[in-house]
Amino acid sequence: MRKGQNPAKFVKDVAKPERITVALLNYIPFLSGFYAETLDVLKVSLQSMRKDAGLPFDLMVFDNGSCAEVRDFLVKEKEEGRIQYLILSEKNMGKGGAWNVMLAGAPGEIISYTDADVLFSPKWLSRSVEILETFPNVGMVTARPFRTQPEFYEATLKWAKDAERATLEEGQFIPWETFLEFNLSLGQTEEENKKVYAETKDWRIIYKGVTALAGASHWQFAAYKSTLQQFLPFDMDKPMGQVRQLDKRMNDASLLRLMVSDPLAMNMSNTLGYLRGELKDTGKKKQVSFGKRVLEVGFIKKILLAVYNKIFSWYYS
Repeated sequence: MRKGQNPAKFVKDVAKPERITVALLNYIPFLSGFYAETLDVLKVSLQSMRKDAGLPFDLMVFDNGSCAEVRDFLVKEKEEGRIQYLILSEKNMGKGGAWNVMLAGAPGEIISYTDADVLFSPKWLSRSVEILETFPNVGMVTARPFRTQPEFYEATLKWAKDAERATLEEGQFIPWETFLEFNLSLGQTEEENKKVYAETKDWRIIYKGVTALAGASHWQFAAYKSTLQQFLPFDMDKPMGQVRQLDKRMNDASLLRLMVSDPLAMNMSNTLGYLRGELKDTGKKKQVSFGKRVLEVGFIKKILLAVYNKIFSWYYS
């Protein structure tokens, strides 16, 4: 039997969410080995996104089954008002499973998705939204120019070639230093990228006075929520490696996939090496210890990595 009236009945106003929801996906199962610095990377990412985004936003964090230390940090951030929506998953649902929750549940009209290892520069959000709102039929906008697979932006080029008010140019519009910086963060070398840079080109599109490059990526993007819902749910049977489904589906749906013209987002990967200036390939051969050379022997490396993967799967699969 009810006693009294629910006080909520007398509340006249409720808080409204911001028009933009920044949705960050995080997964840090432990704080050693590969993940030793990843909590620090997450903290830097959060600080940089808030510093000067150029537009107001609410922050949603989906934690995909991280360790207790990481969950405690996120809960504290939520309690202190720096995270507006926090979802703590008991288990790792994979990126597809997390996307199904995040992209459907984010309250904003615009969703800006990001992995947890992205370093943002000032105006990263406002510049992305400017392109999103200026160009027609946009699927996604990434806040950094880099060279992506052409088969995923064929629809973008087709539109730009046919649109009356669009100017389409082919050339080396991404500076070598910007191109190399990003690829070094992926573990590539300067030498292997020289040939790629020389043999590939960029496509620059100017529309209504706003400049963008053709291409985008699933690791960081801004999109209308209504657009993203067309592609839900994602059925991915692996935690990683299948996320290009979104890139392909958007291109197949004839949606534009675009990037800002200068680097406003950077991949830090699993360390703060980029901030320490370690992403430099001098071309000089480094002295490698005897123990390291032994570990790089083919069959030894194969055996040890197999053992590592087995132990990891026992604990976290």
